[in-house]
Amino acid sequence: MGREQPVFSIIIPTYSRPGPLAACLQALSRLDYARERFEVIVVDDGSPTPPKAVVESLRDRLQLTLHLQRHAGPAAARNAGAMRARGKYLAFTDDDCLPAADWLEALTARFERPANHLIGGRIINAVPDNPYSTAAQLLVDYMYTYHNSHPNHAKFFASNNLAVPAERFRAIGGFDTSFSLAAGEDREFCDRWLHYGYEMTYAPEVLVYHAHALSLRSFWRQQFRYGRGAFGFHRVRAQRTQKGIRLQAPSFYLNLLRHSFSQGRRDRRLVLAGLLLVSQGAITMGFLREKFAQAK
Repeated sequence: MGREQPVFSIIIPTYSRPGPLAACLQALSRLDYARERFEVIVVDDGSPTPPKAVVESLRDRLQLTLHLQRHAGPAAARNAGAMRARGKYLAFTDDDCLPAADWLEALTARFERPANHLIGGRIINAVPDNPYSTAAQLLVDYMYTYHNSHPNHAKFFASNNLAVPAERFRAIGGFDTSFSLAAGEDREFCDRWLHYGYEMTYAPEVLVYHAHALSLRSFWRQQFRYGRGAFGFHRVRAQRTQKGIRLQAPSFYLNLLRHSFSQGRRDRRLVLAGLLLVSQGAITMGFLREKFAQAK
């Protein structure tokens, strides 16, 4: 007899971060969910040293599989994991994330009503004393506030905390592998999901803690990469809808600045506002860099 089909397949793309990956897998080993009801698929995206030792150290505590691929980006890595997944639902997170103990229980409750929605959960900054990580999370929080004001008709989720029925994921082609960076592929996937007439639900009780400590340099590089991904997203969407590239209205950016002054500790609000301005400069430069590269 074959193995019983798990309810969830948890898919984690990773690249040269064995320490965070180990912490992520340890968090998954503490889930309040029967071990036979979920599997974990780690897809290594061409790391110089694959995380075989990390995976082996947790294999006795999880149904755990490691797949190796050539470096092609997290979108391709997630798709590779989905191809090998046996679960009814695919739950995506990242190697620098720590899902809460009730993560799968909360997702199970959400999929019971209605079963065919894409479910996106809440992301919490796990390094709140780091101002750069806090600013990066503030941007995500604002995007969620902006796009998901109606939780049962949400429009955007980051790929480190979302779950989807496996059959529908495969039916629409998974993540777009033309996004070779960790940027924009989640926006494109959500937009395409809606384009097919499917729905998305925001579930704030579905928690993942994001433990990604940033420096000023890595914050800038992250936001620059997001700008490159943003251009790719707008280009692909314009091709799909046969309309020109549409950018956000000026009020979007004004409200973003206002949002920074309403969040977090009072003594940090000016710092966070300044970092958000830095982020918008980096995003703009990344967007223009990709635009000019595509034009050539």
